[in-house]
Amino acid sequence: MDTTTTDWFPGRRVTAVKGVAVGSTVRAKNIGKDIGASLKSLVGGELKSYSDMLVEARAEALSRMEAHAVELGADSVVNLRFMTSAVAAGASEILAYATAVTTEPA
Repeated sequence: MDTTTTDWFPGRRVTAVKGVAVGSTVRAKNIGKDIGASLKSLVGGELKSYSDMLVEARAEALSRMEAHAVELGADSVVNLRFMTSAVAAGASEILAYATAVTTEPA
């Protein structure tokens, strides 16, 4: 699956727009991460456990978005974006969305 944040691919032409492809995941902090993050926040610096959790969440949302694009009949997605929102205390959603398209060589 070709994926880009732009609305085009060099050397390719969009032949059809299949719709909006979406993928999301909701992640919650756990007590171990919270304790470690609380201690780390006292001295400052990166909260590595949270950073790792967000990297995994973005990868999962992207994978689900690509699967949805395939279901729509696309071979590529353009205008990829990520969004996050709090859905409950201590839980956040990561959403990946893009325009699912078919392409051919220009």
